[in-house]
This record gives sequence, C-alpha cells and structure tokens, in this order.
Amino acid sequence: MSLQEVLNLAKQLSVVDKVRLIQQIAPDIEHELMDNPPQERKSLWGLCSDLGQAPSASEIDVIRTEEWANFPRDDI
Repeated sequence: MSLQEVLNLAKQLSVVDKVRLIQQIAPDIEHELMDNPPQERKSLWGLCSDLGQAPSASEIDVIRTEEWANFPRDDI
C-alpha cells in the first residue's frame, strides 16, 4: 500500500477517528526516533581547509585591477 493510498483512506475518517489514529501512531514514531537519533552533521567551518590560506583583500584588489584593465576591449 502506498503513502497516497493511506492518506486517501485517512481523509475518509471522521475527525474523532483521525485523532485516534494520531494518538495510536505517535508513540510508534517517537519510539523510532529514539532508536535512530539523527547523525551529527560535519561542521562547514573546515570545508575548504585543504585549499590553503585565502587571498588577502589587497591580493584580490590587485588581481581585480589586472583583470579589468582591458575592459572594454576595442577589438570586439
């Protein structure tokens, strides 16, 4: 049975039966969550550490000046 089929059946229930369904399934979900705690995520701070030291602001300014020196070009 697919999730969509279950949802369609649940929508046909009365409000009282929907509440009962939630009350019955919530402890199962809680138990599953306790058995499988979320894995710790790796910090993003060291993501690019293997690339070495970042260029300084002055180095970026020099490179930017060099790249934009011939803009706009006359031969285009």
